[in-house]
Amino acid sequence: MGILIALEGIDGSGKGTQATRLCNRITQAKKRSVLLSFPRYEATHFGRAIGDFLNGRFGTLDQVSPYLASILYAGDRFESRDLLHNSLNDNDIVVLDRYIASNTAHQAAKLSGSGRGELIEWIRTLEHQVFQLPHPDLVLLLDLPAHDAQKLIAKKQARNYTDLDADLHEADVDYLERVRNVYLELAAAVDCWETIECGLGGRVRSVDEINDEIWNVLHAKGYL
Repeated sequence: MGILIALEGIDGSGKGTQATRLCNRITQAKKRSVLLSFPRYEATHFGRAIGDFLNGRFGTLDQVSPYLASILYAGDRFESRDLLHNSLNDNDIVVLDRYIASNTAHQAAKLSGSGRGELIEWIRTLEHQVFQLPHPDLVLLLDLPAHDAQKLIAKKQARNYTDLDADLHEADVDYLERVRNVYLELAAAVDCWETIECGLGGRVRSVDEINDEIWNVLHAKGYL
């Protein structure tokens, strides 16, 4: 079985860019690697429903239960489970642009107190026990303040799941900051997480700087 590495972070933190660069760099190092991105908007039944959700078809963020929303994201991975297992069998390292922690952070950010903790455990049970999705070996959190992330979101190219400049999640800076805080709580509680600071000294670090730090983490873990 290959190593499963997930890149996480709020919208606009650079997950897609870093995941692509990391996968290419691993391949150049003569290791077999593949990149999978979640949600798989066009490839799965649940993925298409996620696109509808993010475009507001089912209501605003406050109108859709986080429990119900989490099922869409978990279902997208459940439909992709064979692809994920086959990728792990065929490669040394599988790089994921978003994984289960993304579902946890985005949905738990809509609740507080004991309700947040209950939802986090519910999602973990759903994804890992009910849908039997594998645990990641390493989670890399690309941490960036929400106001910096929104500036980068505004520069994004058109996405295949929305005609909007920003989807429901991306458009709400307060929500993104709550998601960031949940991510940081998760990173502090789980040993397999490493946090990459994408904003330092009042500036957003360059893509190359961040990528080099990610590469050094993989070296330190003995994955390369």
